[in-house]
Amino acid sequence: MSKMNPNEKKENASKNENVNNEEATNLQEEQSNAADEAAGSDNVSGEVEALQKKYNELNDSHLRLMAEFDNYRKRTMREKADLIKTGGEGALKNLLPIIDDFERALQNVRAAEDVEAVKEGVDLIFGKFMGYLSQQGVKPIEAIGKPFDTEEFEAIATIPAPEPDMKGKVLDCVQTGYTLFDKVIRHAKVVVGE
Repeated sequence: MSKMNPNEKKENASKNENVNNEEATNLQEEQSNAADEAAGSDNVSGEVEALQKKYNELNDSHLRLMAEFDNYRKRTMREKADLIKTGGEGALKNLLPIIDDFERALQNVRAAEDVEAVKEGVDLIFGKFMGYLSQQGVKPIEAIGKPFDTEEFEAIATIPAPEPDMKGKVLDCVQTGYTLFDKVIRHAKVVVGE
């Protein structure tokens, strides 16, 4: 075996010291990393808990909002159905006095001897009824003498025109047509000249 000279001994000692220093540094770094990982693990679990809490809050809010919307939808459907069912109530209530007039007229017709008075009474009731319809936006379609228009009239017959200028015009109205705010709700049934 060879003998080491003093310089080699110093070098070996220096190398050993460097190795020991590196090992100590590595050990410190590992301990520091382990501590960081432990702290990071606590930090991550805290974040997971916070996110889970936020998720639960949002999910609860979402479910409540869905239930509230469902209740709103059901309520509006119920209100709409009620409106459709009772929507004509006001119009029908206003017709009741006219029906009362008709009842009185019928009672008087049976006992009346004056036909002119009965006619006058029926005319008054008819006028009252047409006035009510007019208030509601219902108006009769004027037909006789007007040019035939398929938007307003339904031709049920054609006859030779008595005069040349009456060709294509309405000569007679068999059934009156009506408009509701300028929209035809029933076409007038007419006889047209050809």
